[in-house]
Formats: sequence, structure tokens, C-alpha cells
Amino acid sequence: MTGELLEIADELYGLAPGEFTPARDAKAKELKGSDLSAEVKKLRKPSVAAWVVNQLVRHETEQVEQVLAMGEALRAAQAGLKGEELRALTRQRRQLTAAVTTRARSVAAGLGVKVTPAVADQVEATLTAAMVDEDCARAVRSGLLVAALASTGLGEADVASAVATPEALGFAASPHVVEAEAPPELHVVPDPEADRKARDAAQQVLDGAERRLAEASEALAAAGKEVSDLEASSMQVQAELDELRGKVVELEARFEEVDEELADAEDVRAEAESTVAVATKERDAAAAALDRLQG
Repeated sequence: MTGELLEIADELYGLAPGEFTPARDAKAKELKGSDLSAEVKKLRKPSVAAWVVNQLVRHETEQVEQVLAMGEALRAAQAGLKGEELRALTRQRRQLTAAVTTRARSVAAGLGVKVTPAVADQVEATLTAAMVDEDCARAVRSGLLVAALASTGLGEADVASAVATPEALGFAASPHVVEAEAPPELHVVPDPEADRKARDAAQQVLDGAERRLAEASEALAAAGKEVSDLEASSMQVQAELDELRGKVVELEARFEEVDEELADAEDVRAEAESTVAVATKERDAAAAALDRLQG
């Protein structure tokens, strides 16, 4: 039954958001009386972010596989890397997930769903989780997500509740196949609209290039914002460090002043102690002389 359930789920989670529930209920009704019917009825509608990732897996299968393969390679190399190398890899990973998130938004837009910034953040977090955590990668590859994922790579991520069924881990979503159009019939006579068709084809190429440029520009803007934020943080930390250094110089100067004052005070105290000792001897001598005269 597991294989049948996964096949049904694979079809359902490839549908548009508004089509999922009616299609699921219709399938459960079709299977009424079987154990499979109850299992189908339990399948949860995916969140918008989960749906976007599911469609990315189906429509951009090769790109997603490259992301997951890079995540696997980074996890394998991470143990032996030094701090600077790890920071460089982290920057690369962020740039990659940002670019793929941009592509995911385009896929969703092509399917009639507008992705808000909040949903885009969840999509990017899910892709990041897939790169740092092996179980999250398996969940993404399944194309059966019902909720977004989050993982830092430390500890176990809550994957079981984020997929339609536990058996989804290890399953791979069926890629979306674009049916090829039937080849046009060939005619000996020249096509009177050849020029227009050529212009239309050229316009399509231009539109595609402009779309890819816009996506790349958006990814560049995101990376530029991160650089600007980090530069601002660096300047703030530098300013605080300069302030602390100035405070240290001031305290060192004050320490020298107090140390000199302490030395002078110790000299005065020593002189006073000497004077007290001499006066004590004079008093004792005078007292002894008086005692002798009185005796």
C-alpha cells in the first residue's frame, strides 16, 4: 500500500493549491472501503512555502539536485575546514540558496501563485536546511512537503511532521515533463508570415534573457544588501573598539598619575613616622629627668 499511497501523493502534491483538497477528497471517495482511502484522506494540504518548494523540485529537478549535491559535498568537507574557509563556504551557500529561491518564485509565478517576501524567506530557509541536513535534503527531494523546514545542521531537524507521510523520505518526486509540440507540416510554398514568426521567436528569446537578467539582478541585490549590512556592522564594531582603546589610554595615564601621588604620599608618611619617633624619644628623656628630680 505504501507504493500506491506515494504515487497518489506524488500526483496530488503536484497540483495547484486550490486543486489539492477537492482532488484528495475525490480520490479518497474513489477508494472508499479500502485502507488506502483513509490514508489518502489524511494527506495534509501543503503550506504555500512547502508548495513552492514541491513545484521547484518538479519543474527544476536538475537544479535542485545540483543544490542537494553541493550541500552533501559541503557537509563532507566541513569537518576539516578552518574558520575562514567555512565563512567562504557559508557565503557561497547563501548566494546559491538566494538565487534558487528567486528561481522558485519565478516557477510559482508561472503557475499563477505570487510569492510574498515572508514565504520566500521560508523557501530559502527550507533550501538551506536541505543543504546542511541530510534528512531535510531527502524531504525536499520527495516533493511531498507539507510545511517549510528549518535546520542549522546542529541536532536533528523535525522532518517527520514536515512531509505528507513518513515513507516520503527516500521517495523522489516525478519531474514535470513538458510535452513536445507536434512538428509542423512542411510545405513547398514559402511561408508568408516567416518574417513575423522570426520576430516573434527573437522576441521570446529576448524576453527569456531579460527574465534571467532580472532574476540574476535580484540575487545580486540580495547579496549586495548582505554585504552592506555586514559592512555597517563592521564599522560599528570598529567604532566601539576605538572608543575602548581610547578609554584604555586614558586609564593608563590616570594610573601613572595616581602611582606618582602614591609615592609622594609614602615619602610624607615615612618623614612623619621619623618625626614621631624623635619626639617620642625626647618625651621619654624629659619624663625620666623629671622622675629623677622628684625622687
